[in-house]
Parts: sequence; structure tokens; C-alpha cells
Amino acid sequence: MKPKKNPKKDLTKKSGLYFVFGLTLVLCISFIALEWKTYKKHYDPGIAMSKPDDLIEEIIPENFKVEKPKIKQVLPPEIKVEENDVEIDETEILPTEADAETEVLEAKDIEVEEIEETVEVNWVTIEEVPVFPGCEKEKDKRACFNKMMQKHIQKHFRYPELAQEMGIQGRVNTQFIIQKDGSIGLIKKRGPHKVLEDEAVRILSKLPKMTPGKQRGTPVKVPFSMPINFKLQ
Repeated sequence: MKPKKNPKKDLTKKSGLYFVFGLTLVLCISFIALEWKTYKKHYDPGIAMSKPDDLIEEIIPENFKVEKPKIKQVLPPEIKVEENDVEIDETEILPTEADAETEVLEAKDIEVEEIEETVEVNWVTIEEVPVFPGCEKEKDKRACFNKMMQKHIQKHFRYPELAQEMGIQGRVNTQFIIQKDGSIGLIKKRGPHKVLEDEAVRILSKLPKMTPGKQRGTPVKVPFSMPINFKLQ
């Protein structure tokens, strides 16, 4: 029996070469596919906006009507005129501009009102201190004034009963002004309780009229400070 295949024709003789060539071709195609770069298409808005006017289609809807806005008319309120028989006294306003008939006053016809200036001079810096009654002949009138003030406080001092019952004591700082006529005015006080403050005011309000202090020969107001101590036995 004769063989069907020709023994001289060996089909597997170059199969290895073909395998290597095919493998190389596949690797090249895979490498090219992996390294292939694609770029995003650049969009130029100017091209789209530069569309010719003849290509723009104007669409007008059918039965399109433009309604005019309705304006509501507002009538002004009716003005009612009422009759009034009351007579009104009109004030005549005279012109303030000078003319040829305006009377010009002389300087002697103008009265100048002097405003009295209130001046207070401190007890320490005043030239002539206020004089307490009985100190007119004393050489040191300041020392005599302080001495007479102490006598006045001791003479009129009275401890308030309410303060004794409540056990209130302390010092009340006071200040009063010897006016330009020698009288006592504007008494200020500050103490631990209103009861003691009222008693201090009562004592100072009984001060006699004094000879006012003077600065450059002119009577002036002089403030004077005096503490009053309230102490329970």
C-alpha cells in the first residue's frame, strides 16, 4: 500500500521560523497599540459664534401678540375749599437793610451791659483770706479762722440719735463756699451715712456771716474744706 503523503514534503520543517516571525509581529503590533497617542480635538468658540446671519433661522410663533401694560389711572383727591371768616393778624416784617433814612446812633447812645464774672480763688493762694467774726484784730487770720471753726463745730455738734442706735460713725468730708458778701453757700458733703451728712450740713449752715476774701482788692468766692468726725464713745 502506497503512503498518501510525500515523504519529501515536510510541512513542519520551517514551523519554528514561522512561529518566531508571527510572535515578533504580534509584539510589534501590541507595542504600537500601547504607545499610540490620541489628542483631544481643539474647539474654537469663535468659529461657532461666527456663523453668518443668513444661516440663523428666525422662528416667529404663530398668533403672537404683544399686550400693552395696563396703567391704572389715579385721580388726585378732591380739594375742598372751606370758608373761614376768622381774621388773621399779619406780622409786618421790616427790612433790615440800611437806607438813607436809617438813623445812625452815636457811641454814647449805646449802653454796654457788663456781665459779672464769677471768680473762685483757692484758700491757699488768696491774697486776703475771709475773716471769721472775732478775728479782725488777729495777725494770723488763717490760724484764727481754723480755731474759730473748731469752736463753732464743738458748740453746735450733736450726735444723731438714729446714728447712735445703728452704731454709725465715721468722718464726713465737707466743703462750703464763702460768697462775695460773706455768706455761706453751696455746702458739699460726703460721709459713711446720710444721717451723718445731714448733721454736718446743719452745723455748717449755722456759720455766721464773715468778711469776704479779696483778690487784688476785689471780693471773690473762696471755697473752704473742713472734715467733721463722728465717733461713738
